[in-house]
Amino acid sequence: MASRALMIVVVVAGLSVVLGAQPTPTASRVEARVQLGKLLLDDMRYWEAVRAFEEAREGAVDDQRVRASAGMLRALLPVAEFTRAQIEAQVLLELAPNDPEMLALVGDALWGGGLFDEAEQLYRDALALDPASGAARHGLAKSLTTRQRYEEALDWVQAALDARPDFPAAYHTLGYIHRRMRRFADAADAYERYIELIPGWADAERADWARAEVQFLRSFGDRPALEMMAPGQLHTIPFRLVDEKVIVQGRVNGRDTVDFVVDTGAEQTVLSQPVAQQLGVRPVSTTLSAGVGEIGFRGLQAGRLESLEFGSLGIRNLPALIKSPPLGGLPTPEAEAFSPLAVGLSMIVDYARQEIVIGEELPDEPFDVSMPLRQHRLAVVRGIVNDQIPRSFVVDTGGEVISISRGTANLLPPLEVRQVPVNVYGTSGWDEQAYLRPGTSLAFDQLLYPNYSVVVLNLHRPSALLGFHIGGTVGHHFLSDYRVVFDLGRSELRLTRL
Repeated sequence: MASRALMIVVVVAGLSVVLGAQPTPTASRVEARVQLGKLLLDDMRYWEAVRAFEEAREGAVDDQRVRASAGMLRALLPVAEFTRAQIEAQVLLELAPNDPEMLALVGDALWGGGLFDEAEQLYRDALALDPASGAARHGLAKSLTTRQRYEEALDWVQAALDARPDFPAAYHTLGYIHRRMRRFADAADAYERYIELIPGWADAERADWARAEVQFLRSFGDRPALEMMAPGQLHTIPFRLVDEKVIVQGRVNGRDTVDFVVDTGAEQTVLSQPVAQQLGVRPVSTTLSAGVGEIGFRGLQAGRLESLEFGSLGIRNLPALIKSPPLGGLPTPEAEAFSPLAVGLSMIVDYARQEIVIGEELPDEPFDVSMPLRQHRLAVVRGIVNDQIPRSFVVDTGGEVISISRGTANLLPPLEVRQVPVNVYGTSGWDEQAYLRPGTSLAFDQLLYPNYSVVVLNLHRPSALLGFHIGGTVGHHFLSDYRVVFDLGRSELRLTRL
């Protein structure tokens, strides 16, 4: 690590001496800044790389402009500057519209912006120009995964590794796909290879997360993870509506009955620390979580439930997060949560009958509105803000309001009225900067919310953890007017007006 840092210091010092000693042509100066940016990027000093590439723009011509713009994108994405990367992507697309490598990179930027449809099209465009592109193959694998097309995604991610055998991101994606397919041993193998390939000295946080994930996945041993007790059946479960949250009773490990919030905003089943201790659920490893609140990133424990039952629905060997240490200062205790989507099950929430229907496949039924549904750790639909800004919104049955992110709000015209603070707390504590923004227009397919007051939340850290910009959330105030169908098999969110 020391020698690598020293190398960059020497290069920078050398540049300053040369540039100070004698004038150099503009092209040479630009080239020096581009090369410095590349060195900083390789060293994962992303913000310094951004500055170097910015300086390289001045006087850059032809290929230099392309390389500076591409370097800028490669530096912005790891630090979750998704909105800025999306703007830069448009610049790069205009500079190199027929370069497959650049098209795949622009696709990555649009993916980071939550524009999954546009990203997938660019990956396909890049493959049309260069069928052997490892980056485009990997991007297409990621996109297919969000539409539950796991077998196709496996083929494409393997094709990406055939093109680039030492491609860490592809191994990370491979691990995620295997996990979604309940192949925990294969997922652990892929994450171990990912750890071997990333430079741990420069990316210790990601390596630590992956090691903890491997430890957790290996803890299942030969047990069949997420084993359904009655596969292929539909399960109808009554619920109570309490403070605009859907509550069902679950039986844990065959004995204790616990209230769970049906929360599609949760990536895994969640237990509070007191309940986990009461049930004897022991932590296996630690992991990183992020949510709304001032804490942002939050360390949690990962454990395993022997079984969880809701009426006729039963699941064995279920991963669970334990909220330990617990948060203090909240108005209500942290609740238990369960998301059928997190375990690969589709769901109908009928707010009129106060019942949910869960199954691996759902029956056909009439509907009023259908929207494409993608799931990358959380389920999202596309919304348009103020008629011009497309964003991905998390569909959150555990939330109450319709919200937009601060990043989205910053793209809108300034308010002519005083911001009205609102009290909002989430899984990471209080969001002290949350406020109500009136006069905002939202559109979800044919569902229009003109001149609507949305809550503006800080969603930067959850976005950084997920790897794409969360443009906002839609919760109870949006969903409760409908019979809501989350159909993972068809990748659709279907709504029927009550």
